[in-house]
Amino acid sequence: MPKRGVRVVYAIGILTILILLTSCGGRVAAGDKPIDTAARLKQVQTGTQGIEVTVLPNNPPPLIYDQNELITILEIQNKGNHDLGTGDCFVQVTGFDPNIIRGYVTHSCAENTGTLEGKNVYNLQGGINQIEFHSPAVSLPSGVFEYNPTLNFVTCYNYHTRANPSVCVDPLFYQVTPQQKTCLPHDVSIGGGQGGPVGISYVGVTMIGGKAIFEINVINFNTAGRVLSPYSDIQNCGQASIEYKDLDKVTYNVNLGGGTGSLINCEPRDHIVRLNNGQGKIVCQFNIPGTSAFETPLMIDLDYNFVQSFKKTVKIVKTPE
Repeated sequence: MPKRGVRVVYAIGILTILILLTSCGGRVAAGDKPIDTAARLKQVQTGTQGIEVTVLPNNPPPLIYDQNELITILEIQNKGNHDLGTGDCFVQVTGFDPNIIRGYVTHSCAENTGTLEGKNVYNLQGGINQIEFHSPAVSLPSGVFEYNPTLNFVTCYNYHTRANPSVCVDPLFYQVTPQQKTCLPHDVSIGGGQGGPVGISYVGVTMIGGKAIFEINVINFNTAGRVLSPYSDIQNCGQASIEYKDLDKVTYNVNLGGGTGSLINCEPRDHIVRLNNGQGKIVCQFNIPGTSAFETPLMIDLDYNFVQSFKKTVKIVKTPE
């Protein structure tokens, strides 16, 4: 073979080897310290926050002259793991005279986005949106030279919390020696929340023959806000639409993993747990089949509305003539 042909073959061979070596090497994950999927899932499935609302700096400014527009821009972040649609979350501003400040109407948290996503494995911070409250011209009455309203920003939203603690059940708890058991029924403490302001802190486990009894402790982790019934009116909750009967109510649904056990009953029977001092109890009984101990997830779904607020004072002064 001519020398030129040998050199070409040799170059092709070297190039092929380099390509193979490059392709066999592991790819470097993005970021300096990549978090694996299991760690990300844990971050998504824990936490005690839901919606967080903040005012952008200088929006509104601390002082404005009347006859000028008043603009307030809010940043809304969904720090929990439940997605919210346009009808699931609303912000209202109260605390001002509507004859002086006009045009501040209720806004959806998901305005212009359709969905305000919760945190997930691809976005551990959760979705973010901005909404604007606009009053085209603030007008002080004749003879009034200064007005200092305290604006109350009220956020009401519907949220779901899902908890799946692993529990041990044993239909022959008193009839088989511990050495024969895969697990022993025991109470389960759950710290850090489940990705929402309301969640589960504790599950008591008791076996009576082939019956498992679960005592589930429901808690409001976010004491800065108040739990409302999921049937309450969240679109206008900054006004007088919330009644006493709407307070501190969470609806629930409980199942034992994969249809393992048949539900006997749950208390409260109406599937609405009432919170007292931020806590409430659910007690459920299941028939457990079989003759051996095993672990299974206890699947708990909580549905509730939540209200929270913060205040900001603005000063409005008469425009000099």
